[in-house]
Formats: sequence, C-alpha cells, structure tokens
Amino acid sequence: MQTSTETCPECRGCVRTRGTEAVCTECGLVVAEDGLDRGPEWRSFSDDDTDRKRTGAPLTRSRHDRGLTTEIGYKNSTVRLTGRKRRRMMRMRRQHNRARLSSKAERNRVYGFTEIRRLVGALQLSENVRDRACVLFESAQSEDLLRGRSIEGFAAAAVYATCRASAVSRTLDEIVERARAERTELTAAYDAVNRELGLPIGPIDPREYLPRFASRLDLSMTTERRAKRFVERAEEKHLVSGRNPSGVAAACLYAAARDCDERVTQRAAAEVADVTPVTLRSTYHDLQE
Repeated sequence: MQTSTETCPECRGCVRTRGTEAVCTECGLVVAEDGLDRGPEWRSFSDDDTDRKRTGAPLTRSRHDRGLTTEIGYKNSTVRLTGRKRRRMMRMRRQHNRARLSSKAERNRVYGFTEIRRLVGALQLSENVRDRACVLFESAQSEDLLRGRSIEGFAAAAVYATCRASAVSRTLDEIVERARAERTELTAAYDAVNRELGLPIGPIDPREYLPRFASRLDLSMTTERRAKRFVERAEEKHLVSGRNPSGVAAACLYAAARDCDERVTQRAAAEVADVTPVTLRSTYHDLQE
C-alpha cells in the first residue's frame, strides 16, 4: 500500500493506492483505477534468459484438439527421477496419452491428420494447404464418408482436392508417388469427397504449372512469359480441352524455349511434367499448326 500526494476531490482526504485502485482513506471514494498488468509479457520457464515466450503455442486445425493438449515432459533440469518415481511418471505418460483419444473416430482423425502433415511436408506445401486439407478430412469424417474406405486414401485425396481448390500445381501422380495409398484408393476417396461435399473445383489451368516447370528446367523469365502466350493460343484453338494440363504446359514451355534459343530436349520437358514425349510432341505440333 502506497500513499500518493493526491487528495480526494470530495473530502480532501488522503488517497492511498491499493493494488490497482487509488482509494480515499476518509470517505472510501475510488479516485483512479488502473487495470493494466504491468508485469512481464513472457511466460516463466527454466530457459527464460535464452527463449522467452509471450504466449503458448497457437491454435491449429491440423491437430485433432486444435493444439490445446498438454504433455508430460521427459526432462527435468533440477531433479533426476530414478527408481519408483521414474516408473510412476512413465505410467502417467502412458495413461495421459491414452486419455487424449476418447473414441475410435478421434483416433482415426489423429491418424489422418498425421498422414496429411507428412504428405504436405513431402510435397513442400504451405501451412494453409495443410490446415484446409485437415478441415476437409474432418468434414468427410463428419459426413460418414470414411466408412469402408482407406484413411490414407482420404488423407491423400484431401491434400489433392485442397491443391485443386487453391490453384496449387500438384499433379495426381506426384501425390500418389508420396502417399501411402494406391491410386485407386485416392481416386475413389476424391470422387466421394467431390460428389458428397460439392467442392468448388474446376479444370486445371496449365498456367499453374509453368513457374515450377520452368524453374526445374532452368529456363528464363522471358521463356516463361512466352510460354504463357502459347497457353493462351492453345486455349483459343481449343487445344486444352481433353488434354493433360501438365502436358500442355510442358509443350508450351518447349515451344517457347525453341523460340528463345534455349536448349531443352523433349524428353527433359516430358519428364518434368510426368508425361511421355509422344504426348508432348502431339501438343507441340498442334501449336505449330
């Protein structure tokens, strides 16, 4: 308790500070109130000097509990547990991990989210794609679409559908190559999600593949811009409909590279797009005509 130099505006009495309030000692009038916490903004841990934290971990949709879980740590910098206490802590950790999952549906969601995070990391996708894919997987589970189907297939389908909806250039073969599901499982899950949930997915634009393919082929920005004009020409001639979008993008890059005097073989361009050289040559000859 501190006494201030101020006087009470009502009775001219002495004003004392109590906590966050300035109160008159004579009539009890609250003269001022300060509700601000002027303490430190970081949490108190053992490594405050090197790693101060203002808050805890942020909420995320990629966890079944939104990231609000607690964990029993394995290290203690002050006390080393041995014997009976150590075995008791191990039992507590085991029971704690079991209590985190209350149902089989929640256990399946944890497994699906884990597979989505692994697949997103393998494909080098953003956190936005990861979170949206987890939300899509949870929506499919809520609609009871996982019954009788592969969880790995639905996780891969959620990532592929999110890439399609977010205009992220990832082909089906790229996802199948890194997924733990067969191609038939992925396509069956994707068809079910697209049919039952009504995803806003349209045809793939070949322009989405141009920056990534041009980077892998080590082509210049001039060639990439010229390839975009080739794509526009292909759309005007109705050459995109019914063709593999990645193959169209590779053919346009190959044609642009020839016009810009850059050395790119048909085989190299086809391997980048994961198509055959015959597919690339067919689109390339149509563009030349």
